[in-house]
Amino acid sequence: MADVRLASVQGKWILLTTVLGSSMAMLDSTVVNVALPRIGRDLGADLAALQWTVNAYTLTLAGLILLGGSLGDRYGRRKVFVVGVVWFATASLLCGLAPNVGVLIGARALQGVGGALLTPGSLALIQASFHPDDRGRAVGLWSGFGGIGAAVGPFLGGWLVDGPGWRWVFLLNVPLALLCAPIAVRHVPESDGGTSRSAGAGSGGARRHAGFDVLGALLGALALALVTYALIEGDWITAVLGVGAGVAFGYVEKRRPDPMMPLGIFASRQFTAVNLVTLCVYAAISGFFFLAALQLQVVAGYSALGAGTALLPTTVMMLLFSARSGALADRISPRIPLTVGPLLCAVGMLLMLRVGPDAHYVADVLPALLVLGLGMVALVAPLTATVLASVDVARAGLASGINNAAARAAGLIAVAALPMIAGMGEEAYRTPGAFDDAFGRAMVVCAGAMIVGAAVAFTTVRALPPDCTRPECLHHGSVTAPPLEGQRTRGRLA
Repeated sequence: MADVRLASVQGKWILLTTVLGSSMAMLDSTVVNVALPRIGRDLGADLAALQWTVNAYTLTLAGLILLGGSLGDRYGRRKVFVVGVVWFATASLLCGLAPNVGVLIGARALQGVGGALLTPGSLALIQASFHPDDRGRAVGLWSGFGGIGAAVGPFLGGWLVDGPGWRWVFLLNVPLALLCAPIAVRHVPESDGGTSRSAGAGSGGARRHAGFDVLGALLGALALALVTYALIEGDWITAVLGVGAGVAFGYVEKRRPDPMMPLGIFASRQFTAVNLVTLCVYAAISGFFFLAALQLQVVAGYSALGAGTALLPTTVMMLLFSARSGALADRISPRIPLTVGPLLCAVGMLLMLRVGPDAHYVADVLPALLVLGLGMVALVAPLTATVLASVDVARAGLASGINNAAARAAGLIAVAALPMIAGMGEEAYRTPGAFDDAFGRAMVVCAGAMIVGAAVAFTTVRALPPDCTRPECLHHGSVTAPPLEGQRTRGRLA
């Protein structure tokens, strides 16, 4: 039974270890972009290799995150969380010691597997462990600290790159894991799909679980991998194979009795529509942050620390104002913020066209980031609230997981496709003039994706969701994906 009180010593340990675990994964989603130019220079990597450095992590994370939640439900969330933390730290060590870019890309893929194991379990452990009277505040603290971690990420990454070196962007995860894993084993109660047991207790009383969809997860990840490879390398035979793997994934999910992604959930028009909005806006956001960190360093001449610090306003604004945006959407209907938010983001991206050689931060960079941040504040909390309101309560965790995976998949495809669409050559990031021209074209494409997202929201989003009292919807600092809800089983908060 979930009865740990937040004020207790055990409650504080649970909050600490779940924050540490989720922060590891969230930091790695934000700090690596800032390090890319230095990685490319030190390892002799071309632009395609830098794309893979980002996408190898996103690929395995997006493809396996739903499976990670299912594994936690079946084998115990604490157990899978700890395995994920150790796996993630081991892969981080490999990243930090990588002698060449091929090893780095492989280690990044392994990092994504660890992230898929620990990310769903972090919030689920809080929801399964804390007394109902304390759960909302615990989740709010978890979300807030996670948002702070995301906001600090680019600054920390820049400081590490300019100081001890880019390898410490990855090596920093090792001491965090050495602190996180033992605390989890000692202080966090084990829980599975409907039970919570004291740390160290046996498994008696755990209810029987349905199987989990390994084949579906592998087919989904394979489809994403093949399409990503095709976009980065320009291999259209691989693209056809990727589409075929995607069709096979849909067939398996339709036929299985316990699919990872039940296709019936898309019978909700609202759920389908909001996920289309998610694909548009998070593709644009991920493409923007991938290229903006390069533009600031390659073209504008910023240091890694300067570029990381320059990008802080967007995540800080999200952390400070998302709760107010969510409350406003409850009053006026989510259709308005889900239309206005992407349009503001589009304006912010077009303002980045002013950022060229010797750009002045206050006059050129900051206005674009403030407008972009305002747009993200307007759309993120209402987006998550609308996803959760579009399905019945028993499927809220599944709906949020699919929405989170869709956002990460959109980012994966954007980072793969945007350089090709913008006409960036393999050595473009080493030539400021060529990169600047391509960056301008890329920002127009990103703004166009945001406008499409706004049009979809305006024409399809209608229903007013119930009050979103879940703090994870409202307090959010990540720029890579919507908040990930804990799993729900048979209508009960797990």
